[in-house]
Amino acid sequence: MIRELYNYRQLLKSNVRKEIRGKYKGSFLGVLWSFVNPLLMTLVYAIVFPFILRNSQEHYTTFIVIAILPWTWFTTSISQGTNCILMQGQILKKVYFPRIILPLSIVLSTLINFLISCLIILLFLLFSGIGFSWYILLLPVVVITQFILTLGIVLITSSIDVYIRDLEYIINFFISMLFYATPVLYSMDMFPKKVQMILHLNPMATIIESYRNIFFYQRMPNILGLAIVFIISLLLLILGIFTFTKLEKGFAEEV
Repeated sequence: MIRELYNYRQLLKSNVRKEIRGKYKGSFLGVLWSFVNPLLMTLVYAIVFPFILRNSQEHYTTFIVIAILPWTWFTTSISQGTNCILMQGQILKKVYFPRIILPLSIVLSTLINFLISCLIILLFLLFSGIGFSWYILLLPVVVITQFILTLGIVLITSSIDVYIRDLEYIINFFISMLFYATPVLYSMDMFPKKVQMILHLNPMATIIESYRNIFFYQRMPNILGLAIVFIISLLLLILGIFTFTKLEKGFAEEV
């Protein structure tokens, strides 16, 4: 698989470029929409929670932005990646190339969007007066963990969706519910320890907390929790590769 990906690296590169540019082709703002959407979401939550629900979190807008952007990366990857094989059905029937390029290009393109959007986080940290610390050097560890987790999930969902077409709707509903079980709008500290343990069954909870620790609280992330999520992510990636390679043999017939 690695050899094939290397041989088709130009196709992967062009596919990633197409995913980044093609999504907003013809729109006035273009790729900027990938940043405008999470910022608009942040604006809504920043108005609703502090003023209507009396949330007292200091620098709440920055607090949300740090979580919204990686969450947007995760959800966009899953929603677009789940049906990426079906969307390219006609190409699969005509041309051979490593099928894994399709879900991989989705996750890579959303990763690039996220890395660019990190500039927004830095601007919020700067103008809010929070500033930066050396813990920002740990950012690649968290990003790599989320990338592996996301790719593993997308490989599984995209391959199964070819055979079970309802899966993408189930996944979208599940992600909507998972949003409230992930500390995007709130801090985990507001819950008792037992509730926190339950919420940490969601790997994205640990990942979002790690981003907040690095950017917002400027302290060391929970290394043990992050290491556990990293191992789970690797296992999911292995399972995803195994599932994808087993099911891809029937893609051309099913699409």
